[in-house]
Amino acid sequence: LIVVAETERKRREDWSDVIQAIRHDVTAEHDVPPDGIVLVRFGSIPKTSSGKIQRHACRNSFLDGSLKTIASWLAWEDNSPSQVVVTKPTAQAEVEIDGDVSPALLELVMGKVREVARERAGELSGQTNIVTDLGLDSLERLQIANSIEEVFGKRFPEEVLQEIETVAQVANAVQDHFGDISAQLGQVSPKPISSRSTRAEIPESDYSFALMPEYVRLQKTKKLLASTGLPNPYFSVHESVTNDTTTIGGREMISWSSYNYIGMSGDPAVVKASQEAVEKYGTSVSASRLVSGEKPLHRELEQGIADFIGVEDSITYVGGHSTNESTIGHLFGSGDLIVHDSLSHNSIIQGSILSGARRRPFKHNDWRELDEILSEVRHEYRRVLVVVEGVYSMDGDFPDLPKFIEVKKRHRTFLMVDEAHSIGTMGEHGRGVSEHFGVDAREVDIWMGTLSKSFGSCGGYIAGTKELVEYLKYTSPGFVYSVGLSPANAAAALAALRLLEDEPERVARVQHNSRFFLQEARKRGLDTGLGNNTPVVPVIIGNSLHALQLSYQLFERAINVQPILYPAVEEAAARLRFFISSTHTDEQIIQTVQAVAEEVEKIDPGYLKFESGTTQTANSIQRTKI
Repeated sequence: LIVVAETERKRREDWSDVIQAIRHDVTAEHDVPPDGIVLVRFGSIPKTSSGKIQRHACRNSFLDGSLKTIASWLAWEDNSPSQVVVTKPTAQAEVEIDGDVSPALLELVMGKVREVARERAGELSGQTNIVTDLGLDSLERLQIANSIEEVFGKRFPEEVLQEIETVAQVANAVQDHFGDISAQLGQVSPKPISSRSTRAEIPESDYSFALMPEYVRLQKTKKLLASTGLPNPYFSVHESVTNDTTTIGGREMISWSSYNYIGMSGDPAVVKASQEAVEKYGTSVSASRLVSGEKPLHRELEQGIADFIGVEDSITYVGGHSTNESTIGHLFGSGDLIVHDSLSHNSIIQGSILSGARRRPFKHNDWRELDEILSEVRHEYRRVLVVVEGVYSMDGDFPDLPKFIEVKKRHRTFLMVDEAHSIGTMGEHGRGVSEHFGVDAREVDIWMGTLSKSFGSCGGYIAGTKELVEYLKYTSPGFVYSVGLSPANAAAALAALRLLEDEPERVARVQHNSRFFLQEARKRGLDTGLGNNTPVVPVIIGNSLHALQLSYQLFERAINVQPILYPAVEEAAARLRFFISSTHTDEQIIQTVQAVAEEVEKIDPGYLKFESGTTQTANSIQRTKI
């Protein structure tokens, strides 16, 4: 980027402050640091007869050296007086370094700058301007600030972040706003910046996907699966609407592997609404909603979700996984703490990692351990987020929500509940875990849910206060920089929501089926782990090969249920996972559970555990969820 500017009509010996100001302002305004500044005589830039600048002619004049140059600065030239205008700050612009700032702090800041700037850092000093001298963009500058915040466990005030540009200013800001940092500063040791020799050969695995260690590991796992002699159970093609039954390879089968919990996907009213939306609005909204992708359906759906849950407003995203990633990753950052259940979904973990906040799990559903953790460390962090799920998608149990609300109030944290598997399935009217426990939905700060399960569509939502939703709509990356929810999906979810409100018997039916399946499974000695009368029922085998074999034998009996194998879960937790829907019949449940018990007994009778009450808890610590 070359900036060419005409000068005012007056003689001047030194233009360095002007060039410095142009570099600074262009970078700050456009987030693109210039590679060159050329000041030319007044009226000498090539223009048309109407006064418009001829950009191509100007570019050509720069390249052939015919511009009537008065002063210039070019980043690629040697920094010598004959070739480049020296851009060191003038005496008035010199940055003062607080006399109390220790050399160790200054060196720490320079070290953090070097980690990000790398080869661009050169010789750093307190006067080095991170914006103009190093040309770092806003994300890189934020990365430097975040890494410094991580060292001290503090946060720069937002207004200060906008002002600090030089190394000295950053050090002064740490001194002014972080309080006593002597303890942390004493523990910091210089971190060497590793670099490969320019002559070192780059291994092929660093630029070939086929040789990446992760891909090689996947192929070994697939070979191990093939060595069992059993067919690959994944990516089976379903040839019809999937509800209580499905069609695979032309065979109709009882289906237990989809979360069409209350039969909304394929419902005639939902299908019709989706078709009508496509006819009226097209197949895509073709833009971010912030720009021009907003349709009436979006606001109807979002206000409908908010009213159904019992909060002020909601925002919808195009994917459930990305809803958690974008929201958690955006609302929290360095200097914050995210405390989540040890069995939290991958999207919660990924969102926490993306945020840069410290992440700490607590024992599954253990609000007491959460309380102990927060009593110990809450004061060390700015914002703290506690994340639980309405129904855990691998184990089928749920948290004691009132207790978690008590803990969040006591320690003044945010509480987020992921209702992907509980909205539409828990509570008398399907309003989720808040209705199940009879608590005010406004006691929870962030409600998250998906549109792909009980709402028979695709996408996700965040619901809560109007301030939360407004902030996300204007700033959340997964919303602002993504296309809006498609007309078909928005209309399908809205129609499903209206049906759910009109037909609460769907909820009653899925709850009956869930209890009945669990009861019949335990009656036959199947280990259902932590299952607790929700639409997710695990049957734990504790051996991946046997779980795979069991799934295949049931498939042969026209029952489709997927195995969950190591390394997706620990070997001792290998299982089949059943999703129960309102469309299943008692006969299908009895037929399936009986078949499972019979096939388990063929594999190993020791897997059957006839116990009174709840079966033994499986080894579920730190299981990775799918």
